[in-house]
Amino acid sequence: MSLFEAQSKEFQFRHIGPNESQTNDMLKTIGVSSLEELVNRTVPPAIRMEGDLKLPPAMSEAEYLNHIKEVSLKNQIYKNYIGQGYYDTITPSVILRNIFENPAWYTQYTPYQAEIAQGRLESLLNYQTVVSELTALPLANASLLDEATAAAEAMTMFFNTLNKEHHIQRPKFFVDNDTFPQTKDVVLTRAVPLGIEVVFGDYQSAQLDETYFGALVQYPNDKGSIEDYREFIKNVHDTGVFVAMATDLLALTLLVPPGELGADVALGSAQRFGVPLGYGGPHAAFFAAKEEFKRSIPGRIIGVSVDAQGNRALRMALQTREQHIKREKATSNICTAQALLANMAAMYAVYHGPEGLRRIARRVALLTQTLANALEERGYDVINEYFFDTILVKVGEVNPFRQKAERQRLNFRYYSNNLIGISLDETTTPSDLFDIINSFVNDVDPVAYEIEHEDQLDIIPAPLSRTSTFLKHPVFNKYHSETLMMRYIRTLENKDFSLVHGMIPLGSCTMKLNAASEMIPLSWTHWSKMHPFAPVEQVEGYSFIVKELSRYLCEITAFDACSLQPNSGAQGEYAGLLTIKAFHKANGEEHRDVMLIPISAHGTNPASAVMSGMKVVVVKALENGYIDIEDLKVKAEQNAANLAGIMITYPSTYGVYEETVTDITKIVHQYGGQVYMDGANMNAQVGLTAPGLIGADVCHLNLHKTFAIPHGGGGPGMGPICVKKHLAPHLPGHVTMANGAANGSPSRAGHAVSAAPYGSASILLISYAYIRMLGKDGVKMATEYAILNANYMLARLKDQYDILYTNHFGACAHEFIVDLRPFKKSAEIEAVDVAKRLMDYGFHAPTLSFPVPGTIMIEPTESEDKDELDRFCDSLLSIRREIALIEENQVDRKDNPLRNAPHTMFTVCSDEWKKPYSREMAAFPLKEIKENKFWPSVSRVNDTYGDRNLICVCPPTEEYAVQA
Repeated sequence: MSLFEAQSKEFQFRHIGPNESQTNDMLKTIGVSSLEELVNRTVPPAIRMEGDLKLPPAMSEAEYLNHIKEVSLKNQIYKNYIGQGYYDTITPSVILRNIFENPAWYTQYTPYQAEIAQGRLESLLNYQTVVSELTALPLANASLLDEATAAAEAMTMFFNTLNKEHHIQRPKFFVDNDTFPQTKDVVLTRAVPLGIEVVFGDYQSAQLDETYFGALVQYPNDKGSIEDYREFIKNVHDTGVFVAMATDLLALTLLVPPGELGADVALGSAQRFGVPLGYGGPHAAFFAAKEEFKRSIPGRIIGVSVDAQGNRALRMALQTREQHIKREKATSNICTAQALLANMAAMYAVYHGPEGLRRIARRVALLTQTLANALEERGYDVINEYFFDTILVKVGEVNPFRQKAERQRLNFRYYSNNLIGISLDETTTPSDLFDIINSFVNDVDPVAYEIEHEDQLDIIPAPLSRTSTFLKHPVFNKYHSETLMMRYIRTLENKDFSLVHGMIPLGSCTMKLNAASEMIPLSWTHWSKMHPFAPVEQVEGYSFIVKELSRYLCEITAFDACSLQPNSGAQGEYAGLLTIKAFHKANGEEHRDVMLIPISAHGTNPASAVMSGMKVVVVKALENGYIDIEDLKVKAEQNAANLAGIMITYPSTYGVYEETVTDITKIVHQYGGQVYMDGANMNAQVGLTAPGLIGADVCHLNLHKTFAIPHGGGGPGMGPICVKKHLAPHLPGHVTMANGAANGSPSRAGHAVSAAPYGSASILLISYAYIRMLGKDGVKMATEYAILNANYMLARLKDQYDILYTNHFGACAHEFIVDLRPFKKSAEIEAVDVAKRLMDYGFHAPTLSFPVPGTIMIEPTESEDKDELDRFCDSLLSIRREIALIEENQVDRKDNPLRNAPHTMFTVCSDEWKKPYSREMAAFPLKEIKENKFWPSVSRVNDTYGDRNLICVCPPTEEYAVQA
């Protein structure tokens, strides 16, 4: 390899952990002579890919950054006044640098292990408090995916509350005409499979009777108008109808909040709280509800509990509602959130405080009022009587105004009937009004106007002017200097375990390196400032990324078409199933509604199937974890007339390449079904095999797993779907699109699954970078090393632990399951005890009790080197010796390091120590831990206490003061 070839492939050796020497040692430990031999023993030859992937060669990091800069300049930065739920914002630099660009925040995992996640849990509790207090509703979750899907979640929550399964008495859902178009689009998509009848109309004249279960209104509405919904809400409540209100957090600092108007749910986007536009995402949606919905509210809720020492501790509350547990009984398939973006929004509120937020809102409103008056003085009709940041201007013909605005690099929103919408935001300055007004006047008379009096906002009606206070808690009234804010962020950061500290070996979750060169461009103006509904000629850079990434993903999966719209893995499942459903309908077989799902499948699979209007039939698994072919044949034949398809994961959820997978796909196709493949384990396929080769028809891809988008403490995620040619016409569309252009574009108007045409478009850059810098050889190498690392760890652990589900060579795929169930009988130790004890060794636990209760599932990924793998294996082997001491009655069965784990600095350093083992054994069980100790910030959290005493907002000020 020449010096220049080596330079182009440098990223491969940055991304992949083991070096050549380590690789040879690991192969020797496994008992094979080469990486090729290991892969041949692991991946069935019948499904192996022939030849190389048709992807570009690798680029060096420097070369890539130059390339992506050139691509970014294809995007044209205009001042965006389009609005429609997306607004430019100012991300405070202290938040941009210390959270958005900080791997200690963006490489965290979902906070299932609360003891090493107290920092982000506190930040998410702050977020919930912001949402709860601004909406005046008592219960808020820790974010959803976007405003449109949040509205759909409200609809289904209301529907399930008032209708019994298989007995729908109230089928109708009212949606006010002046709701954002993309929200109406997604609501309609979600309603049809469930048998919900969406009725659009004018809330002022609507007559809702007992056949309705819910209603949705927008506040301020799609035209920017502020409407008083009190009477409407009272009237529909009298008929038992629930009301959801889509709203705006910034506007609510000045407006009477939904809870005070009587709404049952408030929802919307927190994007304008410091989160960049990014051509549509990722952005955190908010969702708040009345207490009566606490058992059915979708998504994650952070709650206050106590730890084993009685100290206040935070954790994810009501975890039994998690959809992977409820499976087909789930009321939502939400599996992720937008945690990173919710943390940014929460910090924005902390930094500005209630008065700062009010000042921003008043500036926006004042400029909008000034603009409206200036245009009216020039003879234009502003049709809104009351408004916050958006006005609608009536003109004779739109085109001349549009041409002049675009010459000044301004984007307005153009409605039908010659109406122009103008939405101002935090970034709008008094001088910006000159350019806006200039679009409505000739070029002869000079533009002049005066800013309205700051103390007089005539555009908000007195009955809807907010009088209630909000954000009185000290956390929102203390950290307003950058010094204090920087230290607060760092204080929380120090309580959290992330990839900065060590390996996160979560099976199925693929916590690999999120390289800095992949992440850096996201902050660049030409990517971050783009509005998702900007004219297509202004977003040629994004169009290039969409087209190229779609092509790469189709090549990798051996499919023909791709939709990049789904903005989470579960959304990808849902979109894939809707695509199958639409295909059957187009063929006159709408009755095909049975989906076969193996018992080993991810819990979101059956949840997504039910949301898609399908009936779930469970297929058994064999002792070795394989799908039971005989049971599959029986179930497929029994349901042949109505078979829609099957959902499988490959390699299986048990971490094995099933040699029978092609038999499975043939059986399903034989009976007219389609094969959906869950892409959770694509990290074991890329370059070696592909869903299309195996016989699948559609597959979703977790870009936040295989393709290096970071998990962000529980989100963002992306779940594009790739399909065979016959399914391509049925991919998701979008209300803003028609006659989709490039591969990856929505194929038609309507039937969207996400608010923006390309979901969380800005983070597509990360996966594009991953493929371009690794190149065709590197992406395959990543798969091979994922297999190597997993099998090396298996080889080191198999003599001391029982390993479940290996193939006939004793090999696993990219992950494997360690059985901890025997220790419950031998030492009264359970899997959770091992998980918590690993924290004392400086590790995040592997996946706990999934897919098999009482086990841990380990996935090291290709990015960890041999030293880190050994450190983890040494820790597990040390824990095994601790269990042996219990088994041999040398350590107490009830009072031992595992049952008491994790051990905090406070407990280890306290004056009192009455444990039957030493402080050193508690905190430093291996000598090397002393060099770089990560301390859990709380002892083991009491989940039961937290659920029985549900508190999901910051504690009252007096409690905070006592603790301080």
